[in-house]
Amino acid sequence: MAVPQLPVLAIDVGGTKLAAAAVDRAGQLLASDRIPTPRVASADDLFEVLADQCRRVLRAAETDVVAIGVGCGGPMEYPSGRVSTLNIPVWRDFPLRERLVTAFDRPCVVDNDANALALAEQWRGAGRGSTNMLGMVVSTGVGGGIILEGHLLHGFGGNAGHIGHIVAWPDGPPCRCGARGCIEGVASGTGLARRLTAAVAEGAETRLVPGATAAEIAVAARQGDHLAAELFRTAGECVGRGIASAAALLDLELVTIGGSIALHAWDLLGPPLLSELERSARLDFTRNVRVVQAELGDAAGLYGAAMLAFRSLDS
Repeated sequence: MAVPQLPVLAIDVGGTKLAAAAVDRAGQLLASDRIPTPRVASADDLFEVLADQCRRVLRAAETDVVAIGVGCGGPMEYPSGRVSTLNIPVWRDFPLRERLVTAFDRPCVVDNDANALALAEQWRGAGRGSTNMLGMVVSTGVGGGIILEGHLLHGFGGNAGHIGHIVAWPDGPPCRCGARGCIEGVASGTGLARRLTAAVAEGAETRLVPGATAAEIAVAARQGDHLAAELFRTAGECVGRGIASAAALLDLELVTIGGSIALHAWDLLGPPLLSELERSARLDFTRNVRVVQAELGDAAGLYGAAMLAFRSLDS
């Protein structure tokens, strides 16, 4: 009789939250924890917060784990797991995988959080049954995970799928990467906030104040604030333009979109996105690409990180 495999430790690292869970092969979260990403003085300080969170989860789950899977914002080096997450300034060339292996004495795989989302949605969400799909995250940043013919793509350095840095608005708003008009600079939570601040400085009328969050911009848009609505309209259009480009390049059947902006402001982001996709995707094989909201919500990153670990054990 086969001995049931122990769970894995799943970790989801983002610019606004840190999450961890013990997850079994059936996809059950045995214990989980989620905290805001703290603003700390050093890379080591942030790692200690994350390690303490993982220890709490393992104590709560009352189980050992056989491996660790991590979905983390990029860029990063894969498979070495050295991360330089744009939205976590203290981590530059930080050896996240090495530090987790040392701390917990378990094998570990670190991959892009959007790759984790794609795997999660293919495993347990809106992508079940799809072998050619893009899993997008529209949140603090914008990223993507690509599955083609059933295989997760990594590219030369492990950074395939950075759809957030497709330029969808030539000479548009500045992005933190240094370019202008990237989807991330237009449609991410941080991009929306920066664009609001810039518009107010130029004299645009709005009830919002500089520094308002994406969630506050969404509320104002629903209440009829013209600038807030315009920010979301152009954000949706840029995401739609990027998806049309990705569909032409990759011959996709499905795009799932998750992340906090997509999950909580789809009523504002979705309509202009789908309208722009219809305008821009003109080739026969791009016209029928399906775009759907991710189904797994805030748990998607943890399910995806768990699948990263299970896949590493199976390979």
